[in-house]
This record gives sequence, structure tokens and C-alpha cells, in this order.
Amino acid sequence: MKTKVLVTGGAGFLGSHLCEWLLDNEYDVLCIDNYSTGSKDNIENLLKNPFFKTIRHEVTLPFYSEIDQIYNLACPASPVHYQKNPSQTTKTCVLGSINMLELAKKTNARILQASTSEVYGDPEAHPQKEDYWGRVNPIGIRSCYDEGKRCAETLFFDYRRQYNLEIKVARIFNTYGPKMNPFDGRVVSNFIVQALKGEDITVYGNGDQTRSFCYVDDLIRGITNFMKSSPDLNGPMNLGNNSEFTMIELADKVLKLTESKSKLIFKPLPLDDPRQRQPDLNKAKLELDWEPKVSLDDGLIETINYFKKIVR
Repeated sequence: MKTKVLVTGGAGFLGSHLCEWLLDNEYDVLCIDNYSTGSKDNIENLLKNPFFKTIRHEVTLPFYSEIDQIYNLACPASPVHYQKNPSQTTKTCVLGSINMLELAKKTNARILQASTSEVYGDPEAHPQKEDYWGRVNPIGIRSCYDEGKRCAETLFFDYRRQYNLEIKVARIFNTYGPKMNPFDGRVVSNFIVQALKGEDITVYGNGDQTRSFCYVDDLIRGITNFMKSSPDLNGPMNLGNNSEFTMIELADKVLKLTESKSKLIFKPLPLDDPRQRQPDLNKAKLELDWEPKVSLDDGLIETINYFKKIVR
């Protein structure tokens, strides 16, 4: 009998890639999504698979199904989307986690939480290790997501201690690739769309702030390796790419790969935007035998080719 896996947010960018990987590897997949940021187009190629089922559902409401594993990915992940309805973002993080943890408790399922590098806030430690507690503004415009995800981690570890639940908490760093929403406000999609349209490329601040970009295939390999690991390996676990780039360097790569004539324009840095972001991946390398393989140039080429098909 196939292992039955529930993916919340399964029609989103990461969720759809995960659903496809699970089906390719002989799992029975149930996708739930409210389509607030996910898209039916992302899972259209999966609908004819007899081992794939999708249900429209809001994770802030209880849900029940006989299940073996849960990947809890449901939550808007870009500032444009999670700041649009901040109270709902916090509810999705907190109530969504409670509902999925309760489902895992009832069905004795193993559950993975898609946490985020945003739990580190604007970090004083660089690169960020899992034992760093972070520097987060609890009342800022990003707090609905940052603190929502931090509270979700608290819930996961409390359920582990209180109910001996099999949990996995993955702290996911900036991830990009095909199926990204072209209008989600993330820097990779912004730069590519602007370059393809010949529009000015918007750089916030002076462009020397850094990020580390992980191609989606590497990230999916990381979270699935983590799910399959020992029950005693709970995390938190950094997953991402530790090659660090400034925004100017990213913009230059996009311009070169798209052969665009777009010009850079500079706007003020958004409030509470982190200055540096780079994961320490030693824990993942040691405990999961995992590290990213796809270079930024190679990943950008795949992502640009995807956007060329959908951007008009």
C-alpha cells in the first residue's frame, strides 16, 4: 500500500513541485489549498494521476483524513501577499499548524513544518546557524509572517514534548524556480519579469544587501530527505543555498541571461528588510547528507525559460 501524504498549500510554488516529486516516487498524494496564492495551473499536469487528489480547504479550519505524512506548507510566503491580510497570515501560521498537528496526533502521522529563514529576522549572526534565536521586530509590518512562523515552531516542539509526535521543522531560505508567481514581489521573479518586459529593474536600498538563492529542485530534495530521516531528528534544520549574492549581483546576472537592456533604478529599502541572509548548512550536510547542487546561473536559466512562456 502506498504511503498517503497530505500537502497543505499543495497548489503553491513549493507545494506543486513537492506533489509532483511525491507522485514520481510512488506516494499517494492529497493536496489541500484555498488558492489564495496557489494556482490550479500549477497542478494541472497532476490531475489525471489516479493517486493525486485535491480539495479546496482553508487550513485555519479543522480537517480530517486518514494520512501517514503531512507537509505543512500552507501560508503566503512573499511580503506582497502576507502583508495584504496580515491577521489572516498569522492565523494561517498558528491555527493552521494547530489543525495539522491535531490531525497528525489523531492519525499518528509524521509532520513537517515549512518554517522560514525569516525566523532569524535581521540577523546579528552571519551565517545563520540553527541555534541562533534571531532578531525579529514583534510589531513590525513583517511580524505577521515572522512571528507567525516562530509561534508555529513553538507549537511543533511543544507537541513533540507533550505528545511525542514525530515532527520535522525545516527553516527554508530563499527558493526560486519554475511555477513562481510572476507578481508575488519576490526579488528573483521581480527582476526576471522586469527584464523580460524591458522595464526598469527595481533595486531597494543601495543593492548591497545579500540573499542566498536555492533552486527549487534542491529544496524539494532537502525537505523529502528530512522527512525520511530518523524520528529523533526533529530540527530545526536550515535548508537553502549558502552561496551569497548582493542584489546588484543578482540583477547583473538576470540582465546578462535575459539579454535585456533594462536599467537599474533604486528605491528606499522596505521597513525591517534584512540586510544579510545566508544559511549555515553544516547540520543538513552532516545529518541528511544533503547540500544544494544547482548553481544560481543554471537555476536562473530554467526560471527565465519558464517566465518567457507566461510573461506577456
